[in-house]
Amino acid sequence: MGKPTGFIEYTRELPQRRPVEERKHDYREIYMPLPVHKAREQAARCMDCGVPFCQSGCPLGNIIPDWNDLVYRDRWQEAFFRLRATNNFPEFTGRICPAPCEAACVLGINEPPVTIEQIEKEISERAWDEGWIVPRPPASRTGKRVAVIGSGPAGLAAADQLNQAGYAVVVFERDDRPGGLLRYGIPDFKLEKHVIERRIDIMCREGVEFMTSTEVGVNYPIEELEQFDAVVLCGGATKARDLPIPGRELDGIHFAWDYLWQQNKRVAGDSLEGVDPILAKDKHVIVIGGGDTGSDCIGTANRQGARSISQFELLPMPPKGRPEHQPWPFYPMKLTVSSSHEEGADRRWSILTKEFSGSNGHVEKLTTVHAVPKTDEEGRTRLEDQRGTTKDWPADLVLLAIGYVGPEKEGMISQLGLDLDARGNVKTNDDYMTSRPGIFSAGDMRRGQSLVVWAISEGREAARGVDTYLRREATPLPGKGVGDLPIIR
Repeated sequence: MGKPTGFIEYTRELPQRRPVEERKHDYREIYMPLPVHKAREQAARCMDCGVPFCQSGCPLGNIIPDWNDLVYRDRWQEAFFRLRATNNFPEFTGRICPAPCEAACVLGINEPPVTIEQIEKEISERAWDEGWIVPRPPASRTGKRVAVIGSGPAGLAAADQLNQAGYAVVVFERDDRPGGLLRYGIPDFKLEKHVIERRIDIMCREGVEFMTSTEVGVNYPIEELEQFDAVVLCGGATKARDLPIPGRELDGIHFAWDYLWQQNKRVAGDSLEGVDPILAKDKHVIVIGGGDTGSDCIGTANRQGARSISQFELLPMPPKGRPEHQPWPFYPMKLTVSSSHEEGADRRWSILTKEFSGSNGHVEKLTTVHAVPKTDEEGRTRLEDQRGTTKDWPADLVLLAIGYVGPEKEGMISQLGLDLDARGNVKTNDDYMTSRPGIFSAGDMRRGQSLVVWAISEGREAARGVDTYLRREATPLPGKGVGDLPIIR
């Protein structure tokens, strides 16, 4: 490493967040710029650790020590091309990844880990600013066409890889703009949409075709897919988990996706004509679900001027440090405080919602109990209501952020007659091909609800499967952690 003693000399440091009272009034990203010398200092903290567990912790297999060393040496362009070799979209993961690589960092055993995610963002933004990211269409075309259905991170990664390999790629998106989860599920204060637009623009100029407002199996006949030599399904796990308890039919109870989708379209200036507005202004808002999506709802409700915001999590409050059963280098389930939590919310744990109630067809309150985990004689854990803990909470708007149960089966999946796995996801073989030859799947549609970084990895791996299938031989297309092959520029 360029600075063998860097981990001793420098402490972990992240860019400052804009003041709460300032950022609550806009949807711009919350972080202030990080000076270049600070980024180089943070990169210098990367140790000569011998075995870089950060690489195995990263679903993309990013060669992290290499680009940390290059940043410290002020060789930014080389750092970018080393990063880009394994990650199609570091500008996304550098903003919204929970950084399992940092959880696996060797320095993190007894010190704060290296700020890998932030360095990744600094490298990618430097590349955009310096003009190193330019359209690079393939030198030749194979003459074969591939359809990618879904333009979220998995679909974009698969399309990018296959286009680089010389295939004519068409990406189908049922919404009116490409980006999927990145565009409609993540608020601008975490990922401003110009970041997506510039990447889509590059891909278009490299030859990828995007067909928006096009839902395969609905307004695009499934039979039309026969004109393609291969198809990659990347539609995501979009069937939200519901909460079927008394009063669920009342107005004012919505899935988190519908709420975030609307606000992302408002921020973009898109029309919501014909859509019943979901707004938090002057309302008592309760978010059910303690994960990142729930946090995004909190940040959005604060910006909309909610009267109060409460967040309920069914499980007990996690510890502030690593749990004993999740030692390094495992990703720990520990207490986190997001930027949205800083902006104001009453967080509650071990809360089980039992009933919604209201009048005139609209929710006005919900009833909860405190639930604690109990283990039976066979070692199975279940939640048990505690007596005397019943409580009513005022609620004008309830947002269900309790995850997704898999892809939507009706429409495309049922029309294609695809086999599903035990969890209801699209079943594939090791090459990501479904039960129908020539049809592949990747991302949340295949693996279930997961991370953006996993979706990108899945898209890359599915592209390898497609290339092998169409070539009838081993593919030179890189997958996880394969970054020195000439096809990647």
